[in-house]
Order: sequence, then structure tokens, then C-alpha cells
Amino acid sequence: MNNKIKLAVAGAVLSAASAANAGIIIPAGDWTLDIGGNVNAYANFSDTDKNANTISGGVAGATAAGADDNDVTVTTGLLPNYLSVSGTTRQNDVDVGFTISIQPGATTSQSLIQVGQSNQENRQAFMTFGDKSWGTVKLGKDLGVFGSNAILNDMTLLGVGGAHVNTNNTTTIGGIGTGYIYADWRAQVAYTTPNMNGFQATIAMMQPWNPQGNADGMADAGPNDTFTRASHNNPGWEAQASYSWTGDVSGKVWVEGMYESMDDIYVSGQTALKSDDYSADAYGIGAQISTGNLGLVAYYYDADGVGTTGKFARGLYNAGTAAAPNFKGRDSDGGYVQATYVIPTGTKLGLSYGVSNLDTASGEAKSVALVESNKRWTVGAYHPLTKHLNLVAEYSDFKTETHEAGVKDHESDVFSLGAILFF
Repeated sequence: MNNKIKLAVAGAVLSAASAANAGIIIPAGDWTLDIGGNVNAYANFSDTDKNANTISGGVAGATAAGADDNDVTVTTGLLPNYLSVSGTTRQNDVDVGFTISIQPGATTSQSLIQVGQSNQENRQAFMTFGDKSWGTVKLGKDLGVFGSNAILNDMTLLGVGGAHVNTNNTTTIGGIGTGYIYADWRAQVAYTTPNMNGFQATIAMMQPWNPQGNADGMADAGPNDTFTRASHNNPGWEAQASYSWTGDVSGKVWVEGMYESMDDIYVSGQTALKSDDYSADAYGIGAQISTGNLGLVAYYYDADGVGTTGKFARGLYNAGTAAAPNFKGRDSDGGYVQATYVIPTGTKLGLSYGVSNLDTASGEAKSVALVESNKRWTVGAYHPLTKHLNLVAEYSDFKTETHEAGVKDHESDVFSLGAILFF
């Protein structure tokens, strides 16, 4: 299996029930090429409450009054379809490599799909160089550092989790926004230390991003009033340190952090609505432990100005600040716990609970339009029919609460059946 698919599944608790240990290896002169990936698809059956209120940042679905509250989709899961080409070589005592990948979706919502509506992503394009004696440098676009272990250990990575928002997207949301913030795929310059008896650390300079917000008091960004940065003179920073061990009880513990300072935030087209500065920071701590057939995961994060993971905007800084002209950062926190067990048939059974909370900013009025918490229960069964093919059955229950008392919460249930094939 190629390096990036290893990242996606070897770090996940379901890796024992995933694919073979290598993709398609091709010697090519000084290079060794590795072609690999996965194909997956799921039938999803969702049941959502009827609710006329819009909750920005909510992950539980809602159906307007008078509409059918049941939904059926056929989609990819949290892990998209993946085709990756990697190359490695050693030259002048330096290990050199590259990875380029594409991620076509499986979702359709209309006939005669036009060009540009094929739900395709290009998540990776990066190179690496280094040596086991002094570490590795990565330049390009790849999975972010902060939150990466949280999603890689989420059992819904090889399943679906939340599916009711995936009518035109490449993937479902899995457990994103209910226990962790999406690491996303970010342009970066990163350095990773050598593995020193199980200890390893990464620090990365990230392409700075814009916050996401709205001038009308709602946290979601409208087409004409998106929060914008006048300049991107400050990069983002993300770091992670971990310690791994093997034995009868094996596992990994990690700590992580991120920081970004943003100057001159304003509402597009309304420069009078402007903030002098705004910063976002977060830290997280997690652990993954395996003993025999039992696997356990626990993760917690705390953030200021980073926001939460929303229904339509999964990346960092979604609802991170109050609406203009307040612009103050909102605090958020959350985490998840997960237990899996492999029964004699080889099927891995899993149970996971996660919650993400978002506070209002100082001086900001509580509003029905803003999410207060997203909660999720997921139970799943993941069966390795072959060493490459896994059958998946999942059930997830989602609940979204708002900041305004007396407003009906959004609730939804998602049942999914499907398969994921690695090569």
C-alpha cells in the first residue's frame, strides 16, 4: 500500500482489517513507484427531524415542515475514493520522494453531470527529502498536523458516520465536528524529527487561511459578506509530538497545538466593518491503546478563535469569530472516546461517542442561528471479507443544540451499508 494510504489506514484502529501491505510496486530506473488507493461506496438511509430553524455549524440534518424526513443516498464514505502515485529514491545520501493523488467522489444528484460537477478533489501534491539520521522535510499540500491523529484513529474513517449532508460532496463527514476539528489538506512546509526510541515530533508552517463568518449575525458565510483578510503576512503554525510503544499492550500518546495571527479582518465590500487583529490557537491531547483484540482511543481539544466544524464548511476557522462588528474569537472544545473489539470471525465491532462545543464570544448575544454543541453516537461492524475488501455496517445518531433556550434541537439518524476495497 502506498505511503499516503498507509497514513490513512495504518493510523486508524481498523488497520488490521484493511488492505494488503503494499500497492503496485514498479521499479523505474533510479526510482521505485508505488501506485495504490481505494474504492468505496455505501447506501445510506437517513431520518431527520422536521425543523424550520437553521442552525449554522450544526451537523445533524433537519427537514423543513411538510417535507419528507427520510433520505436515501449512495455515496463514498469519510475516506474518499483514492488514486495515489508515490515515488522514492536515494541520491547523495538523501531519501527523496513525492506523492500526487486524486480523489473522485461517487455521489450524483442529477443527470447529465456537467464538467466541474464531478465531485473530484486533489488533496495531495508534495515532495519529501531527508534521512533517518536527521529527519524529513515535506513541501506541498498534504493532511494538516493538528487533528490528524484524531481523524486517523476515528473508526468511521473506513465507514460513513454522518451521511445526510453528502448530496454533492466528495465524502461524508464521518465523526468530523463531533469530537475533533478537521485537519484538512493544507499547503505546508513541515519538518519531522527522526524516530527516537518511539518519540517523534513535527512542526509545520502553514498557508494562512481566511476565517469564515457573516455580517448578518449568522455564523455561516454568505455570498456577499464573507470575512476576509486584508493581508496574509502571518503564516499558520501547527505542531505535534508523540510517543509510540509496542508489546502486549501497544499504543501511542500525543500532544498537539496550532496558532495563527490574522491582521485586518473585514467584511468583503464593507471595509468599515473591520477588526485590527484576530488570533486563533488550540491544543489537543490523545491516546490510542491496543491489547489483544481490544482497541481504545481517547481525544480532547480546546481552542480559541478556531471555531467548530460546520455542516457545509468543514475546515478550520468555521464560526471562529463573532459576526461583524464584534469580531471577537469564540471558545470551543470537545473530544471523543472509542472502543473496538475483534470477534473470532475477524469482524471488528466498534462503539464511539463524540461531542464538540462552541461558546459565544464576549459581548455576543445568544442566537438560535449558532450551534452550541454537536453530539454523536456511532456503532459499527467492519468485516474483512478478503485481505483487500471490507464490508461495513454503521449506525450513527446525531444531535445539534443551539444557544437559544426553548428552540428545538436538530436530530438525525444514519444507517449505512457498503464496502471499501484497497489496492
